[in-house]
Amino acid sequence: MATLQSGDIVFHNATVFDGTESTPRYVASVVVRQGFIHKISEPSTLNDALKGEIKADTRVIDCDNGRWCLCPGFIDMHAHSDLSLLHTPDHLAKITQGVTTEVIGQDGISYAPTDDAAMARIRKQIAGWNGNPKEPEDFFDRWRTVGEYLDVLDKGLDGKGIATNAAFLVPQGNLRILTVGYEDRAATAEELERMKEILTASLEQGAVGMSSGLTYVPGNHASFDELAALCKVLVKYRAYYCPHHRSYGKGAIEAYAEMIRLARQTGVRLHLTHATLNAPHNVGRADELLKMIDEAIEEGVDISMDTYPYLPGSTTLSSLLPTWVSSASDTLSILDDHAQLEKIKHHYLVVSPDGRQGSTVDWDLIEIGGVMNNDLAHACVGKRISQIASERNEDNFSTFIWLLKADDFSSTILAHVGIEDNVRKIMRHPRHTGGSDGILTSTKPHPRGWGTFPRYLGHYGRDLAEGKSRNLYPAKANIEDGPAEEFEVVEPETIFVGGLEEAVNHLTGRPAEVVRMRDRGLVKEGYRADLVLFDADEIRDRATFVQPKQAAAGIRAVLVNGVFAVDEGQPTGARAGRTLLVFRVRALSPGALLALFPVGAPGRIAYPYITRVMSVAEHETCLTKAGPSADLLRVAAAANPHLALPTMQFDWRVNLTGLDFTKFTFAKGHSDPTNAPVGYP
Repeated sequence: MATLQSGDIVFHNATVFDGTESTPRYVASVVVRQGFIHKISEPSTLNDALKGEIKADTRVIDCDNGRWCLCPGFIDMHAHSDLSLLHTPDHLAKITQGVTTEVIGQDGISYAPTDDAAMARIRKQIAGWNGNPKEPEDFFDRWRTVGEYLDVLDKGLDGKGIATNAAFLVPQGNLRILTVGYEDRAATAEELERMKEILTASLEQGAVGMSSGLTYVPGNHASFDELAALCKVLVKYRAYYCPHHRSYGKGAIEAYAEMIRLARQTGVRLHLTHATLNAPHNVGRADELLKMIDEAIEEGVDISMDTYPYLPGSTTLSSLLPTWVSSASDTLSILDDHAQLEKIKHHYLVVSPDGRQGSTVDWDLIEIGGVMNNDLAHACVGKRISQIASERNEDNFSTFIWLLKADDFSSTILAHVGIEDNVRKIMRHPRHTGGSDGILTSTKPHPRGWGTFPRYLGHYGRDLAEGKSRNLYPAKANIEDGPAEEFEVVEPETIFVGGLEEAVNHLTGRPAEVVRMRDRGLVKEGYRADLVLFDADEIRDRATFVQPKQAAAGIRAVLVNGVFAVDEGQPTGARAGRTLLVFRVRALSPGALLALFPVGAPGRIAYPYITRVMSVAEHETCLTKAGPSADLLRVAAAANPHLALPTMQFDWRVNLTGLDFTKFTFAKGHSDPTNAPVGYP
C-alpha cells in the first residue's frame, strides 16, 4: 500500500501523457514529493491512503476519473525572456500556457557575454525584443560573463527567483562584437581564437550551446569557416548549434543547406530554429526542405528544429534596414544624410534590401506591434505601415524612416505572411519541437508569446481533426468581454497521426532530448516535477492578433520544480524556476571521483562521467545506468592515476545532501551547487 507524507502533491486518477511518443495515454495516480515525481501507480494503490487521515499540507487533486490530463511541462525551444524573467517576474505569458522551461540567448545576440561598450549597444539594438529597463539603476551592471548572468538569473532581481527554468545559448553575435565589432569583414586569426576562448569560457560557465542570428548584425558577417571553427568548440563540449540562418525569404532553402553542410563538416548537433518557409517565394517547398533534412539524418547528422504554430512572423522594424546601414557606428547619421537616404530608398523600391531577404517590401503586410516611445502608441500600434503613411500624407518609405528615428530604432513589427501547408508539413516531422519566438514586451505583440503551446494541442492537435479552425483576427473582439469565439468550418485534417501523445512529445520529451535534459521532459519517477494539468477537450489558445495578451483556456495547474505556478487556473506568483546549467567541475582526477562518489551509493549523483577518458560509446553506456560503472571508473583511474582532467561534467539529478563540495574546484561564478543544476552530456 502506498503511503503519503507531509507536503506531498497527489494527482489522483489523471490521464497521463508521459512525454514519449510511443507510450499511449494511461490513467494513474502521480505523487510529487520534494520537487520530484516520487511515484506513479495504479489509482487503486492509493485508495487506502486517501481514505485515511490526510495531513493538512498534503494536497490531493481529484482528476475526475481521467478527465484531467497530466503531462510534462512545456519546453520553449526559442524564447526571448532574457530580461522579462528578471524584470517582469510573474511571467504570466509563459506560465499560464504551461511553459516550465525556456531556452534563451536566441538569434545570436543577448546580454552576455559582454563588456561595457557592447552592453550599451546591445541594449539599444534589441530593445524591440526585450525592452530596455532603466530600473533598477544598476540592472545592467550586475553581470558581464555568462556565468554571472546565469547567477543573477537564478536568484532573480529581488532574490526571490524566476518563474520558469531557463537554459542559455551563447550568442554568436556577441562573440563578434567583443572581438571584431560591427565591421563587415573577416575575423583575423587572433580574433577568431579570442572568440573560441570566450565561447569555451561561456560553455564552462553553464551554457548549453550557441545561437546565431545570420540576418542580424554583426553575426551575419561571419563566414562559413568562422562558424565552423566555433562549431568545433561546441562539438568538444557536446553542445548544440541553434542558428537563425541567413535567409527566410527567397534564399531560404539555400540558407538551410548551408547550416546542414556546417553540421556535416563539423559534427555539431544542429537545431534549426523557427524553421519556417513562410515567404511567398517558398510555396510548396516544405517537402524540399524536409527531404534535405532527412537525407542528412540518414547520413548520421544530428538535426532537430522548432517552429511556432502561426503564419505571421515578428521582429524589430530596424531589422528591415540593409546590413550596411545597421552595421554603421552611427546609423542615425546615415538616415539624416539625404544622399544615403536616397540610396536606401532605391534598395527598397528596386534592388531589394537584404533585410527583406530577396524581395521588395509590401508595406501593407507590416504591422507595428509595439513602440518604446509611448507618445507614438496611439498613432502607430496595431496599424500597418501603409495606413500610418496614409494618415501622415506621405509615402511608405518616409513613414518607415520617420518611425525608426522617432522610436529610437526600438519598434517591433508583425509581418503578415505565411504558408499554412508548409507550417503543417514541418510540424509533423519526427525531429520537430515547439518554440514560441515570443516577444513579450510589445504593446500589441504577436499572440505566439501567450498561446503557442495550447495552440499546438488545441488547434493543431484537436480542432483541425474535428473540422474547425479558430479565427485569430476576430472582428467582434472586445477587450472588456474577452476574445470573440469565432470558429470556421474547414476540411478535417489530422496533423499529428500519433494523436495527442505525439503532439505532447513535440513539446516535452523531444526538446528535452535536444537540450540533453536528463531529468525533465517526461512524467517519470525520479524526474523533476515540471508538470501541466489540462483538459484535453478544452485546452486552447485565447490570444489573437486583436487581443494578444490573453491567457490560455483549459489549463488547471502548472508545477515548476514541484511548486504550483498555476493552481485551479490562477497564477500563484510562485518563482520556483532555476537556471539549468551544464555544470562542469574542473581539475578532478578519476581517482578522486571514486573517493568522493562511492559507486552505487543511493541518493547521490546519478550519472557522473569523464569527458577525456571515456569514449562516446562508454559515455552513453554510463548514462543508461543508475550510477557509474565501477569497472569503468577503475580502468579510467588506473590509466590516468595523476591526470587532472580539464573538464568533468555531472548530472546533479538527485539529492546532494552529504557530499563534500569543498573538494571541488568549480568553474568561475558557480561555487554553490546546491541549486541542483542539470548536467547535459
